[in-house]
Amino acid sequence: MNQTELIEKINFNIIQGRMTAEDEGFDEGLEGQPAVTELIEQAVEAGIDAKIIVLDGLTGAMETVGAKFDKGEYLIPDMLASAECVGAAMDILAPLLADAGVESKGKFVLATVAGDLHDIGKNIVAIMLKGAGFEVLDLGNDVTTGRIVEAVKANNAQFLGLSALLTTTMREMGVVIKALEESGLRDQVRVLIGGAPTSEAFAAEIGADAHCRDAFHAIDLLRQMAA
Repeated sequence: MNQTELIEKINFNIIQGRMTAEDEGFDEGLEGQPAVTELIEQAVEAGIDAKIIVLDGLTGAMETVGAKFDKGEYLIPDMLASAECVGAAMDILAPLLADAGVESKGKFVLATVAGDLHDIGKNIVAIMLKGAGFEVLDLGNDVTTGRIVEAVKANNAQFLGLSALLTTTMREMGVVIKALEESGLRDQVRVLIGGAPTSEAFAAEIGADAHCRDAFHAIDLLRQMAA
């Protein structure tokens, strides 16, 4: 199998949500065939540049998944399956990217704010950010303001992503931004917020830099910020 064929198969299997050969995928008859992890290992053994694998195989596939999600062809579990495939691929490729001197696009701290236990959306964002070349520190869910501020400071993070799925917890985002201001850290970090109850108006109200509708929108916004 040549480089083009391998990349195409990686792309296809991410869209199918197939992490390993045992996975079924959306189309019939795929079970038992090499999936993302096996194909990534084949690509590495074949000496294919890790950056090419990420850009042409992983990123391209997730752009397709994003389009399917926007059209209503994919639901959140479908998108999550594809995102998990990318996460598994990045675990294999990360050391190779570091050895190749691929420059990080920045340090990104992620957290679901205090009192909120929801993290599916945040987890998808974390995987997408890694695939896009960011160094991601995911603090998890129900994270206190103090811990978030300390993580931004300790890691000299350029970006902070805050998530909330409840109207009762989304106000914590404003508390975090105020704490960043009081700590003298606000000017060094771009704050992006997301979650079902949030909006562009709410982001403006609390002083966030951007509101993200979903993981794909977050990546688009970051590309605009870097331009």
